[in-house]
Amino acid sequence: MSHLHRVFWRDPVFLSAMGAALLYWGLMFVISMPATNLAWPLHEPLRFIYPALLYPVIEEIVFRGGVQEFIQARLKPWRLGPLTHANLLTSLIFTALHFINHPPLWAAAVLLPSLLFGLTKERSGTLTAPIVLHVFYNSGYFWLFTQ
Repeated sequence: MSHLHRVFWRDPVFLSAMGAALLYWGLMFVISMPATNLAWPLHEPLRFIYPALLYPVIEEIVFRGGVQEFIQARLKPWRLGPLTHANLLTSLIFTALHFINHPPLWAAAVLLPSLLFGLTKERSGTLTAPIVLHVFYNSGYFWLFTQ
């Protein structure tokens, strides 16, 4: 069976990316011990919904559905291990744009998740996989570490 025909939620890369987020959040929570009111999204739903749900969907449509596909179709292909030229270039653009509104370390930290979003898009052949992964990453981060 071709990797493009796999159901994305059974893909080991997708599942590993989900598990890595859980591990990361757990470690960061233990290390930083944030004073978190876990019910805060219920009290301020729009403050949670925009960065956790809306922005990831828009970003994946623009970057993985638009930029990555544009680059894939127009530039001579090359790879760096499992990463295609389109994924690498799209992720560099995505990360660079985060430097506009975010502290440098936080913006740079976007590179690895972006590469995972692009990889899951290519492995699944659909935007659903990176959208689900991006929503999951943002939801956990904003729920636990912002208020």
